Amino acid sequence: MSNGRTVALHTLGCKLNYSETSAVERLLQNDGFTTKDFTDKADVYVINTCSVTENADKECRQLVRRVQRKAPEALVVIMGCYAQLKPKEIAEIPGVDLVLGASEKFNITSHLKDLTHGDSAKICSCEIEDIEGFHSSFSLNSRTRTFLKVQDGCDYNCSFCTIPMARGKSRSNSTENVLSEIKKIAGQGVKEIVLTGINLGDFGKDGSGQKTGENFYSLLQKIDGFDGVSRYRISSIEPNLLTEGIINLVAQSPKFMPHFHIPLQSGSNKILGLMRRRYRRELYAEKVRVIKSLIPDCCIGVDVITGFPGETDEDFEETVDFLNSLDVSYFHVFTYSERDNTHALSIAPVVPVHTRHERTKILRSLSYKKMQQFSRSHAGQTRKVLFEGQNKIGMMEGFTDNYIKISVPYKEEWTNKIIEWKI
Repeated sequence: MSNGRTVALHTLGCKLNYSETSAVERLLQNDGFTTKDFTDKADVYVINTCSVTENADKECRQLVRRVQRKAPEALVVIMGCYAQLKPKEIAEIPGVDLVLGASEKFNITSHLKDLTHGDSAKICSCEIEDIEGFHSSFSLNSRTRTFLKVQDGCDYNCSFCTIPMARGKSRSNSTENVLSEIKKIAGQGVKEIVLTGINLGDFGKDGSGQKTGENFYSLLQKIDGFDGVSRYRISSIEPNLLTEGIINLVAQSPKFMPHFHIPLQSGSNKILGLMRRRYRRELYAEKVRVIKSLIPDCCIGVDVITGFPGETDEDFEETVDFLNSLDVSYFHVFTYSERDNTHALSIAPVVPVHTRHERTKILRSLSYKKMQQFSRSHAGQTRKVLFEGQNKIGMMEGFTDNYIKISVPYKEEWTNKIIEWKI
């Protein structure tokens, strides 16, 4: 047992990481730990890391230094993708006591039992090929929205990505277990669940990566017929795995929100080939066309990477023109950063860092304009808004079904309520 110790947790990276941090927090609470804010003094600090970009690695190191200044006697535990990819590097950071790889993060309570501060950092990890099993997790930090992990790992090998090395092979929860988790979440009064995964559309593989006969579409059908939660969203889904069946289901369902997030990464077929993506721009454009024909008010988000090796000015302009032509709503723009042991390191020429950042600014500006246009196109409409409870200087925020952010004067009674609102 923890003997009344306190723990503070911090998450870097994606929605999946947030769901896993929340699951680890519940494990620690069940073992007797009391949770504190990460800015407070605690006995144990847990940092759940990301390693998609170099900045995420740097932020992890900065957080450890901050803990060292604030609570030099505290235990510091690092888990997550960075911990799996570079455990020895993390163990050498002054102040780190325990490094948990992908197979061990959900065994955190047993690892903490005999851990003492001041010894050399303990590494608990294994080869990524040896990882099997699926650990269900969901976030419960807010009654409004919960991130529910239904899939983990990835069998794709995009040339820029370290995720398969950090997360292992694609594997999923079972539909039966997902419905059981939804029932638990519904019991907490949650109004919206976001289904998350590393390669969400690849749902339907067991803990060893073997196909189960289930798929993402059949999962959505089961969820759609399941009572308890008012709203569902599908987080990022690969365009080649976004089937017309899935689009049709969202179009017809009152529970699945008219909102897709579909990674593009580049609007140049040449660059998509270098990235080892499993589609070309023509397929992407067709998916957007089908969505908009069936769900005209649908919000569509896009992931884009700028400055990938080999991306010329002409390739970038092709991406800008392509994004301009698409009826999409916003972008998440990532500046390419070199990742160890990825094929992209062998691709030339390397785009100068300042050019990468300039291209990122251009696309973020275009994203802002796209979202403004999308929001303005709904002016005068009445849509259902789920309001969140945080009081932000007398204001509160919520999202429409199609992901337009609404800000209104704070009303406590509107917290976690779905309100008809004229935009």
